[in-house]
Order: sequence, then C-alpha cells, then structure tokens
Amino acid sequence: MTSAESRPRIVFLDVDGTILEHGSVIASSTVTAIRTARANGHLVYLCTGRAEGDLHPSVREIGFDGAITNGGAFATRGDELVVAHPMERADLDRLTGYLVDHGIQFFLQSHEAVFASEGIFAMMADFLRMRAERRREDLHHLGLDDSDDLLDSVMAEASQRYRPLEEAPLDEIAKAVFISGDSDAVTRAQRDLGDRFHVIPGSMPLPGGSNGEISPLGVNKGAGILEILALLGRDAADAVGIGDSWNDVEMFEVCGVSFAMGGADPELQALAGRTTTGVLDDGVWNAFVEIGLV
Repeated sequence: MTSAESRPRIVFLDVDGTILEHGSVIASSTVTAIRTARANGHLVYLCTGRAEGDLHPSVREIGFDGAITNGGAFATRGDELVVAHPMERADLDRLTGYLVDHGIQFFLQSHEAVFASEGIFAMMADFLRMRAERRREDLHHLGLDDSDDLLDSVMAEASQRYRPLEEAPLDEIAKAVFISGDSDAVTRAQRDLGDRFHVIPGSMPLPGGSNGEISPLGVNKGAGILEILALLGRDAADAVGIGDSWNDVEMFEVCGVSFAMGGADPELQALAGRTTTGVLDDGVWNAFVEIGLV
C-alpha cells in the first residue's frame, strides 16, 4: 500500500521505548517516518506518560501536530492546551501521604514540570549508571560517536530535569511515578489505592525493587485519545497507536490499529495485536510502512 492509497490517519506515538531509547537516542528512520507521514496528510500526536515540560528537545524538534501527556491528563493541539485533568487536591494529599508513610520515593508531574522527592536520586543511581552504559551501546549500534562521558551527562541531565518536591504546584499535579526497594510495591499500591487510582507497573528497568505510575481512575492514554478524536471530529477506526509499556494498554484498546514495539512484554504485544521491530531497528518506520503512511 502506498501513502496515496492510505486514508488519512491520526497516529499516537509513545515516547520512551518507542521514539526514544534509553533517554535520548532516536533512530533517524523514526524522524523520517514522522515527517513523511505528516507531509502525506496524516496527523501525528505524541502520547506519553511524560509531562509536556519533560519532553526531550530532540523529540520536540521532530515536529508533531499535538501531544497527549501525563498519561492522558493533558493534551495540546499545536501549542494550544485543550485537555486538562489535574488531580483533585484531596486525592493528591492521600496519595503523597501514602507514599511518604511507606518510605517510597516519588516524582510528581504537572503539565510543565516534574518534581522529585529528596531521596529519589540515591535510589536511581544504579539505574542512571545502567542507562549511561546502554546509551553507549545504542550509539555504537547506530554508528554514532560516544566520546562524551555519558555517565556524567546522564547524571547531570537527571539533576537538571527535576525540581524539588517543595516547589510543586499542588493544584496542578496530574500523576505520580514511584520507586521502591520492595519488589511488591506496585501490587500493594494497587490494593491500597485502587478505589481512587489507576496503579500500573512503571517502565524503568531498575536493577532491583519496583517502580510504578499512579493516576486518578479514568485518566489514561485511551481516554485522552478519545477526547482528542472528539475535538477533531475523527473516527477511532482511523487512529493508530504505537507503544511499548503498560500505560499504553488503553491506547491499544481505543485505536483502530495498534502496534507494540519489538522489545515490549509479550503479553503487551498480544494486547496490541500487531508488533513492529525494536526502537533502534526502524520500529516506527516499519509500522508506518505496514499501514501505508510512508
């Protein structure tokens, strides 16, 4: 199928593990796929668990028609904020109280920024070292230079990206991401908070413990996509979702066509229905080719 034969589509792309690998590496074919699809008359939106203000500059530079962020809590069309579902203050107080009482380190996300609890970087040290090494492997895979001290750059990037928790605008928070030394922290949070919150496993490949994401019930990528489709007058049958994590499940459920990335959990791949190749092995490009967007 050529792009001329393909009906206009609207594509929703996850960021980490779909566009980006290990924080900052992007396959050149992904950039080409997105820009070519848009030139062919298709819309391409980001659909990420990240805050708008936490999007990597190299992702922004690709160019998109809009973005669903914070796992569905916020959405923009162009530069206009068109969806906003911050957490109710009573829910936020309950959530942060629970995390503090259980000694769990966490991030809070608003539309514009991410705020870190005091001890989170100590817990993330091994993860950041592992990310630096994997980033070096990714650059080698793509034939790119890795002359910089990647560990130092990754550590500096993390410290600059996140602001202190006490600066968080408590009426604007949409989501929490937590890290725990306990392997069952996600299961316990699902049990203890499930009446008001959607708790799912996180996507950080930590060397130990567990991590998760917490949003109010009903706030997810699928719900955000339906709001954007209604705003644009588009049919869900023409929507395409591509992702790799458990926060992509609802996206897969509402989009007419869905792809899981090659590195995704096999159970997640089964839920998507289609699987493409890995992030740095032209995964986005190959998905776009399969359905005739490029």
